[in-house]
Amino acid sequence: MRAPLTLSGALLVVAVAMPAAAQQPVARPVANTAAPSSADRAVADEVIRITKAQWQAEMAKNLQAASRNIAPDYTEFNADYATRLEGKDLMVKLEDAGFKDSATQLVGEMINPLVQVYGNTAILTYNYVGLTQGKDGKNTPSRAKSTRVFVQQGGEWMLVHANFAADPVPTP
Repeated sequence: MRAPLTLSGALLVVAVAMPAAAQQPVARPVANTAAPSSADRAVADEVIRITKAQWQAEMAKNLQAASRNIAPDYTEFNADYATRLEGKDLMVKLEDAGFKDSATQLVGEMINPLVQVYGNTAILTYNYVGLTQGKDGKNTPSRAKSTRVFVQQGGEWMLVHANFAADPVPTP
């Protein structure tokens, strides 16, 4: 990502209803890339549901709900900072400060989701596309390449690491 907002910015903003076919993630199990199991499909659906719920909570500026599935030892790489960000506490501080941004996310979509399942670990990769409206009323597109790593802890899928990278528009 990194779009104008902190932590999740434009990447983690609003989940907009997509056509059913567009919402279907590809689930890729470790042993057989051709035929994901129903368990792997369920994991894929769950980590995407968690991600979209986080986006919705951020749109509502609900800090508790937005950070619900972030592990205490969470780490993140993004385009806003030159170093790895470490810990849920830091991310919550940055998220809270980001809520003061006057920009409004108009739309956000998860494109090409792929979930790779490795036992109690799931890796979600996707492209993000969105549109943000600034205080001046000008709309700005957002694009990003995203990776989120989830680990099942205490029966819940927790986000332990994310990497949000810019996806610049190609030059002709």
